Amino acid sequence: MTTTTAEPAPTAPMSVAVVTLGCARNEVDSEELAGRLEAGGFVLVAEPEDADTVLVNTCGFVEAAKKDSVDTLLEAADLKETGKAQAVVAVGCLAERYGKDLAETLPEADAVLGFDDYPDIAAKLRSIVAGEAHHPHTPSDRRRLLPISPVERDASAISVPGHADTSEIGRGAPATGPRVVRRRLDAGPMAPLKLASGCDRRCSFCAIPSFRGSFVSRRPSDVLQEAQWLATQDIKELFLVSENSTSYGKDLGDLRLLETMLPELAAIDGIARVRVSYLQPAETRPGLIEAIADTPGVVPYFDLSFQHASATVLRRMRRFGDPESFLDLLERIRALSPLAGVRSNVIVGFPGETEDDLQTLCDFLEAARMDVTGVFGYSDEDGTEAASYDGKLDDDEVRARTEHVTALVEELNAQRAEERIGETVTVLVESVENGVVEGRAEHQGPEVDGTTTLEDVEPRVGDLVEAEVVATDGVDLVARAVRSGALA
Repeated sequence: MTTTTAEPAPTAPMSVAVVTLGCARNEVDSEELAGRLEAGGFVLVAEPEDADTVLVNTCGFVEAAKKDSVDTLLEAADLKETGKAQAVVAVGCLAERYGKDLAETLPEADAVLGFDDYPDIAAKLRSIVAGEAHHPHTPSDRRRLLPISPVERDASAISVPGHADTSEIGRGAPATGPRVVRRRLDAGPMAPLKLASGCDRRCSFCAIPSFRGSFVSRRPSDVLQEAQWLATQDIKELFLVSENSTSYGKDLGDLRLLETMLPELAAIDGIARVRVSYLQPAETRPGLIEAIADTPGVVPYFDLSFQHASATVLRRMRRFGDPESFLDLLERIRALSPLAGVRSNVIVGFPGETEDDLQTLCDFLEAARMDVTGVFGYSDEDGTEAASYDGKLDDDEVRARTEHVTALVEELNAQRAEERIGETVTVLVESVENGVVEGRAEHQGPEVDGTTTLEDVEPRVGDLVEAEVVATDGVDLVARAVRSGALA
């Protein structure tokens, strides 16, 4: 009599949820991590409750974001008791910035991984789940460690689709050229596209260069090829992101590369519009203004990092400018594109800021007529020059000044929105739920610049709809479709 031994049942692949906090640059990082994990045999799931492992891509920018990151890690760690999670791992800026210290103070996380762990993320995660101890790195100033990480050194190996048929890459089909190691985690019609990492500026309040490193541009061919792949994923809007887009190309020997690349990006089949983020006012040159304002398919949108308007405060911030130069820049933009969208951020209560400085800022904001202004109260950031400054304002004064400026910009931004009543805008539809159609006009960047609700139209997500602005709600618009059909 012959006996047979049953084959062991195949082991189900391990599932992972990637939770993203922070900026659009982190969203790109998460999608690259997701691509590596999927290529390494993991199954991606949307909800941490359904995952064997949870990867939290943290933010280390300001105190509120750091707290949110820690809270998210703790919530994920609870799933090891109440759900199916076997491991929770921290990555991203907070993990890179604090490394070993974070691991010691947050034992609920099974590991804290730095940027240099990204290329081997699948193997790292498997070893952590298997119980192997991971020793987090000791944080160091990444401005002294160029390039920033293996991800940046070998961009062509991780984020370009190649010249072969890219329509099925990332959907399970093999590629005959370099393949995309980026997995879309958002089904929306907009995708961030990274131009560069790091920053060479030394703003006294900012810690980003210390953990993101000095400025490293991606090659134009890599950016264009990834954009072509994104077009095959039903992306209509490319959102170009970096710490400082005005610096793009300087380390490649040509500071005009962004101006020359914008028409190529806008010409990609399937891409309806291209948006540039984060421009340094002092570096925003005439040629770049013209390229953004006049290139078909590039939205006239200027994300200008003013931070303040008082020349005295700006010098202490190690930045450049004054109300006159900033208003001249806005005048040059609006001379080319009168309806251009303009947004900025400002810091209130910086060390040494006087009441006259604050009034200078408020006067500038009134004259600037920007669409959106983000207001942040100053707080010390570890390792920054400003943390050692004298002239600190007490917390109550910083809070009072922040509330004052916030109330002012809310009124000014609402007035600017009202000025758009009667304008014809083109809206990218991003949500159609329960009869409510919502999207963004050309002057509205993702997440932070308000939305436009459409009336008298039944489009699909991803359509472009021409509409007339008929009402406002703060910075949000209400628009009535000019045509019964969509533009795209």
